[in-house]
Amino acid sequence: MNNNLKGIDMVVGAKGSPLQLILSSVYHVDSPTGNISYKEADEISKNKMVGSSIKLLYGDNYKGFRIVGAEKKYIQLYGAVFKKGNEWNKPFEVVVGSKVSKELKINLGDEFVSSHGLRENGESHDHKSFKVVGLLESSNSVIDQLIITSPTSVWNIHDDHDHLDDDEHQHNEKEITAMLIKFKSPMNIIQFPRLINEKTNLQAAVPSYEISRLFKLFGFGIETLSYLAYIIIIVSGFSLFINLFNSMNDRKYEMALIRTLGGSRLQLSKMIIFESLILTISGFLLGLLFSRLGVILVSSFMEESINYDLNSFNILTDEYWLLILSVLIGLVASLIPVIQVYKMNISKILSDE
Repeated sequence: MNNNLKGIDMVVGAKGSPLQLILSSVYHVDSPTGNISYKEADEISKNKMVGSSIKLLYGDNYKGFRIVGAEKKYIQLYGAVFKKGNEWNKPFEVVVGSKVSKELKINLGDEFVSSHGLRENGESHDHKSFKVVGLLESSNSVIDQLIITSPTSVWNIHDDHDHLDDDEHQHNEKEITAMLIKFKSPMNIIQFPRLINEKTNLQAAVPSYEISRLFKLFGFGIETLSYLAYIIIIVSGFSLFINLFNSMNDRKYEMALIRTLGGSRLQLSKMIIFESLILTISGFLLGLLFSRLGVILVSSFMEESINYDLNSFNILTDEYWLLILSVLIGLVASLIPVIQVYKMNISKILSDE
């Protein structure tokens, strides 16, 4: 989620839920709050506080993937690199994200007809087709699941007649869905959104604030799961200790025999420690395996519903720390059984048996 916020300080759109505005305009997983005037958005983009802006308009899809009309710098915002082809130069030419091209098996030169709305069962715009002129490499960002074209293409597909000119007069009469803004100074993020919300009919939302608020809403559940995980680790440590302790008691006679045959206390201690480490490291590896299976399962549900997937299965830094913690638990759990080995009364154990 953080990867998609890079370079976006504020989003301007129609009045409504600020979180909906962020989810629809930045992550493209919700419906837009409405349209806004191109002229009003353009005036905001010319404000001295604004460093750069990108106007977006969308409302159509192709087989469930959104078609977004945007300025060419939208591709650069996410650092996307062309795998084949290049940017559009004419209306109805499109650049396709890596996920879209992979899922729909799209190649350069292919043509397709869009559907109205954000779901693929909408009414088709049969009077005009789009042509693929560029394919993007994967950037692990929202652009991977989008079809990007010029704003003029989106405007013209909804007009009764095609107007392929792109002059300022035509733009001023048009509407866009949202605008992404980057400020010249981080200080402007405090003042400028409030100014837009209070003085205009538009809405300004700060993505970092809204997403952090979203995480706070789910914070209780996440914290509960974290505490539950710590409890499981502690209980597992005790369980390991009890197993080793019971195992030690069950094998006292064998260990006493090993001692009489020349085995040292140190060798028996190493055996117990290695047994403990094998159990903890095996548990860690199994946990890692099951966690990745869980991620794959969740990812498949996300892909079905919102076209997002979790495509990174690398070991996290926290998991390296978890491995170290597992080893420490194994060592601590073996401590008392090791002490028992050193205090073992060989003659008493053998005579009792």
